[in-house]
Amino acid sequence: MKTTTIENTDLHVSMFCLGGQSFGSRDDKTVSYAMLDQFVDGGGNFLDTANNYAIWNGEGGESETMLGNWLADRGNRDAIVLATKMGGRAKDAPMSSKPEHIRRECERSLKRLRTDHIDLYYFHCDDRSVPLEDQLGAMDELVREGKVRHVGASNFRAWRLAEAAAVSAANNITAFCCVQQRHTYLRPRVDADFGFQKSTNDDLLEYCRQRDFQLIAYSPLLGGAYIREDRPIQRQYRHADSDARKATLFQIAEEIGATPNQVILAWLTGRGVIPISGASKAQQLSESLIGFDLTLSDEILDRLDAAGADNG
Repeated sequence: MKTTTIENTDLHVSMFCLGGQSFGSRDDKTVSYAMLDQFVDGGGNFLDTANNYAIWNGEGGESETMLGNWLADRGNRDAIVLATKMGGRAKDAPMSSKPEHIRRECERSLKRLRTDHIDLYYFHCDDRSVPLEDQLGAMDELVREGKVRHVGASNFRAWRLAEAAAVSAANNITAFCCVQQRHTYLRPRVDADFGFQKSTNDDLLEYCRQRDFQLIAYSPLLGGAYIREDRPIQRQYRHADSDARKATLFQIAEEIGATPNQVILAWLTGRGVIPISGASKAQQLSESLIGFDLTLSDEILDRLDAAGADNG
């Protein structure tokens, strides 16, 4: 399993982050434990969840509870890098990053996860109604208390990350160490709207490259849409550029004897991005594990980068 250390942290993580969005709600204990055990057996150590997973399948918090039970049953908390989030809509909690909300949701997450600290704690979205000084100040208090080790952003624009970095530096408080963003091989249309979710764009990619800032990609496989006929590509990605990139993706997959999904995961890790991917079946997870072990040549990486409507 490929690994990396997130810049400006002591977090040494697998470049496969297992998404726990459906654990405890869609996926019962048997399925959840099987996926977690298979992931760890395959060399993974990086787990991702949120305080509101999966409110659309239940009440929210089920994923953290399932992960907490699994960690306790396996006795492997110290071997796992555990990431969760706050700020998204949760049970009896609106979308908010007010200081009192940050602290309350942290305490709730710690209890569900059955741990005394969160390795990586994300703002789930950018709450522009609360000054960054207040938001980051509240996170800094949690870091100083040992309840949180490092802080990340999710669904933030590059300019807001730059603002946050300046606030942290000016006030000598905890700074973001990474950003978790919607990111896949296909590029969205110019007019694409994902609601509160934010897709990676050229500005964010440049920000991450110039500052050695870790990009963590969610929805890298578009829920199976690259390969499943029953799951069409989302309308936000339907344009000529996607047609050209998908053609190149499938051509390369055939050339090297891999699946398109495996090529996408290998392309992301080859460019230093940590993808988050979930699974509910052993075969799905096995396919992903192979993709994360796959190393693409520089020539193939360049071909994948260059593909698009303007380049054929």
